[in-house]
Amino acid sequence: MQSREVRRGGSLDSHAAMSYQPPYSPSLFMKRERRASGASVVAIDNKIEQAMDLVKNHLMYAVREEVEILKEQIKELAEKNNQLERENSLLKNLASPEQLEKFQSRLPLDNQTMAGSAEQHSQYGAGSAV
Repeated sequence: MQSREVRRGGSLDSHAAMSYQPPYSPSLFMKRERRASGASVVAIDNKIEQAMDLVKNHLMYAVREEVEILKEQIKELAEKNNQLERENSLLKNLASPEQLEKFQSRLPLDNQTMAGSAEQHSQYGAGSAV
């Protein structure tokens, strides 16, 4: 029995040797019947595949829903943009040259940046990307 005892702090402790539990299950090292093991692996694989399909379907549904919401927002923003462009054009046509000049003088010095983004907008068009 002394060969199974564990040395602890220089002294032999037979109680520690008797209560020692390995960090793994001894059943891991036992041979299992191949048919049962193969069937359980297939069952586990099937459950994993079902779970992955469920997740995929849920994500696809969520993405489709979000796409529909974004399409609607794009449509509303494009309509609002067209309305504002028409209003802007009308106001420019109704304004006198003096009023336009006075308005231009009140704009911040950042006119060139705004004009650049307006050029980009007209270059790419106001159509929907979706």
